[in-house]
Amino acid sequence: MLKLNRKIGLLAFAAGALLAITPARAEDVSATAAYKDIQATLGTVPDMFKTLPDVAVAGAWAEIKGVQLNPNTALNGKTKELMGLAVASQIPCQYCIYFHTLAAKANGASDEEIKEAIAMAAIVRHWSTMLNGSQV
Repeated sequence: MLKLNRKIGLLAFAAGALLAITPARAEDVSATAAYKDIQATLGTVPDMFKTLPDVAVAGAWAEIKGVQLNPNTALNGKTKELMGLAVASQIPCQYCIYFHTLAAKANGASDEEIKEAIAMAAIVRHWSTMLNGSQV
């Protein structure tokens, strides 16, 4: 499964690269500029951006750059990434879990903090299930 996902990711990367070469409309120019900024900021363009229509790329990047990657928000990077990991664990999304685990560690999270974030996600889901199922 992981090998298939990597192949799909590579195909998406190649298709995204081909589409980003020649903008055909005004919104494509915005996508091209966003792709360049993503590349400059992250050193790569994650496949999640390449799955978006061109008109959505700049907005999606602005959201991530303005909140998740912005050091001047109310939450620090470690907290944001631990929250991302907790949510990703509940969805579940193997790609998001992998990314947010690495990002949390890069932002100073310990293995114990990572375990606790995942445990908190499990506790919230458990009690939400109990309360909703019991119609409390």
